[in-house]
Amino acid sequence: MTRALDYELAADGPGATLRLRGDLRRDVVNELKKVLAQAAPARGSTLTLDLKEVGVVDSAAVATLLNSWRSADAAGGKLTVGPLSESAERALQMFRLGTPPDDAPKPPNVAEAAGGAMLDGKDAGIAFLQLAADTTFAMFAVLRHPSKLRVHHLVEQCIDIGSRALGIVGLITFLVGLTIAFQSAYQLQQFGAAIYVANLTGVSMVREMGPLMCAILVAGRSGSSIAAEVATMQVSEEIDGLRVMGLDPIDFLAVPRFLAMTLMVPLLTALADLLGMLGGFLVGVFYLDIAWNAFLNQMLSSMVPWDMISGLVKSVAFGWGIALIGLHYGFRVRGGASEVGRMTTASVVASIFYIIVADCLFSVLFYVVL
Repeated sequence: MTRALDYELAADGPGATLRLRGDLRRDVVNELKKVLAQAAPARGSTLTLDLKEVGVVDSAAVATLLNSWRSADAAGGKLTVGPLSESAERALQMFRLGTPPDDAPKPPNVAEAAGGAMLDGKDAGIAFLQLAADTTFAMFAVLRHPSKLRVHHLVEQCIDIGSRALGIVGLITFLVGLTIAFQSAYQLQQFGAAIYVANLTGVSMVREMGPLMCAILVAGRSGSSIAAEVATMQVSEEIDGLRVMGLDPIDFLAVPRFLAMTLMVPLLTALADLLGMLGGFLVGVFYLDIAWNAFLNQMLSSMVPWDMISGLVKSVAFGWGIALIGLHYGFRVRGGASEVGRMTTASVVASIFYIIVADCLFSVLFYVVL
């Protein structure tokens, strides 16, 4: 049986007041539509809804009130909400019924947006430095007391970051070495200096392309995984659970991932260097028709130990940055699943940006200063 709508319509100066009582549920929506249509304000007049004696307000009633407000606004009238009961206020808090458009918040101008970005950047920078400091002290504590290290967790991270990345890192760097050799051969053959393809491929892979390509692949694969895993734990309040149990999230989450990056990225870089040089070797032997022993001797004579050392130093720095950036974005996530995806994407972008900038600084340091 359909319940009747309890209401009272009274004239009030240039407008009218519609007082509603009882519960506004789906079974009175049709009658509410008719009453609102009959009391719809004409152009220049106002209809006030008095909801102080209203109980439950469901979604169908809210939609009806919202449609009436839009219709009144389109007709040049004005529908406002007067006194509200507590339940009606909760139901309508997501809608701005009767609020003039001029009262809507204005978007920030360029200066305000720039200032807000600077403040957010300052807070993020402080949080990143704090995380880096905490992780560094935790690493020193592990070195002093190795028994504190969760070895099985470290092994899991090393397998995920290192061995499971062998295929993609090896394939990409092999193709990069192959491409460098082909491109350099095209130019050097014009001067009868095809043998120097060995020099160019070996030095460029060991000092530059091997560490750079390996770090970018690790950032996209393992850095994003760190950010997504920690962010998911943050959203699901697992990290708060660790604190409640008396476990430091830095020791429990950051140290194994940071240490695994420190160990695995240089090893992956060494593999990348070898496979990149193998790609150049195949081009020299099968495309340029250079004797394999002559090509190897030329490649090895062009490199010095510092070439390998500088590339490994880069790889360690890249691994530290990737781990800290992934952890930073993971710990800072707030909200739900959409924020996890957004922070994961942001961590990959930030990691690649860091890798390029750090590589540029290392190049200046190694080639100009040292």
